[in-house]
Amino acid sequence: MMATGGAGAAPRRGGGRDQERPPAPEGQGGGGGTGRTSTDFRGMWLATVTNRDWPSRTGLTAAQQRSELLALLDAAVRRRLTAVVFQVRPTADALWPSPYEPWAQCLTGTQGKDPGWDPLGTAVAEAHARGLELHAWFNPYRVATHTDRTKLTADHPARRNPSWALPYGGKLYYNPGLPEVRRFVVDAMLDAVARYEVDGVHFDDYFYPYPVAGQTFADDAAYQEYGGGFPDKAAWRRNNIDQLVRETAERIAEVRPDARFGVSPFGVWRNAVTDPLGSATRAGVQTYDDLHADTRTWAREGWIDYIAPQLYWHIGNAAADYRTLLTWWDEVVRDSGTDLYAGEALYKCGDPAQPAAWQDPAELSRHLTLAADHPGVGGHIFFAAKEVVADKSGAMARVVADHYSAP
Repeated sequence: MMATGGAGAAPRRGGGRDQERPPAPEGQGGGGGTGRTSTDFRGMWLATVTNRDWPSRTGLTAAQQRSELLALLDAAVRRRLTAVVFQVRPTADALWPSPYEPWAQCLTGTQGKDPGWDPLGTAVAEAHARGLELHAWFNPYRVATHTDRTKLTADHPARRNPSWALPYGGKLYYNPGLPEVRRFVVDAMLDAVARYEVDGVHFDDYFYPYPVAGQTFADDAAYQEYGGGFPDKAAWRRNNIDQLVRETAERIAEVRPDARFGVSPFGVWRNAVTDPLGSATRAGVQTYDDLHADTRTWAREGWIDYIAPQLYWHIGNAAADYRTLLTWWDEVVRDSGTDLYAGEALYKCGDPAQPAAWQDPAELSRHLTLAADHPGVGGHIFFAAKEVVADKSGAMARVVADHYSAP
């Protein structure tokens, strides 16, 4: 379908729901892993970018930050979840003492300022003490939610290497087309994986940035230098992301082979009107075409251990029906060895700005009932931690009552 570039043979990971993972090797993270099988994965995303879920605001003391983090882990236990997907590299900065990138701005309000403790190390140890898996969630290419490089620390890699980053849509991104950028971001992410006994490595849906009308991602120079042999820029861009995924998988296998590698892409790979292999949807974004992420291939070929598509639509949605997409992804992972976890839009439940279906506290529970009839679905991940705690509409409580009766 596309040129393969120089990444070599793709690793085949595909852990499978029926395989029990061995305990994590001894290391710095504490806790020794949960030894849990991947059956019935019940996760929650814990977002730190712009203080979405945690910390509640910048400038809290180390003790206050730690207390809030532990309260979220306790909430996961109360909701009978099994895993927390913790965002540890939100904007090319780190929630651990990284030799590659500065301390995260979301902690103290000042990028590069030492918060006085180790959030990732604490999260791993405390999650394991509660019987929870801890998956480290990385955003590979987002540098900043603004375009002012002077707001980055003076020694930030994007300032020391100004050619690495491009402004687009009011944000700053590393250029995925530069091999040196890919090597750097993999090194930066794998530092955390080597240091801590994480149960998983997790990418979200941001690869090439979501399209912004009237704007161009200015990677022509990189394409001219590295795009030879590809039929067009889109094919070259997809190969860049394929290489990121494959090289990350290879490095995880070397550094912490028991850690599982997962991706949570936007829920639509391609619409069927674009590609007969696509889903019967009419989504405005297609990951293959717009984000240059061939998520179907990653799942089909077992390059990753699990895929958690963000199925953030209600049952019966005209453009993208939850039932249609769940069935499509169930068929994608069939016989692949890749686990499928449905990403659930808990944040929409009870939001008055959302369609009527989301005002019904039973909508999310119906998603899990539907998933039970699809053998490829091994669990669900809820967005996000703040809503798991607040649960203003009672939708999460309904899920727990209907589906998570067992601890």
